[in-house]
Amino acid sequence: MEAAVVIKAPKAASAAECKALEQLPNIGPALAADLRLIGIQEPKDLRGKDAFVLYQRLCAITGQRHDPCVLDTFMAATDFMGGAPAAPWWAYTAQRKALFGSV
Repeated sequence: MEAAVVIKAPKAASAAECKALEQLPNIGPALAADLRLIGIQEPKDLRGKDAFVLYQRLCAITGQRHDPCVLDTFMAATDFMGGAPAAPWWAYTAQRKALFGSV
């Protein structure tokens, strides 16, 4: 029996064309599920949101501290939905460390 082929959702090139969470750059099924868990149902729900508040909400709801790269990814997603060009999540690591230290 052949292994199932997993096809990743195509990523949106701009916020305007992003209709599903999985279309956000850097967001796969697991992080999309985490976003839904904290009340983000559609990419447009990220507009104007504070990535750090989203990260804190996820940690509180799940009762565990998540890897700081999750915060980096939330920063990338909120910036993208605010009109910034797509960037890899790790491009936000230095900014996260400068703003929030060790989370």
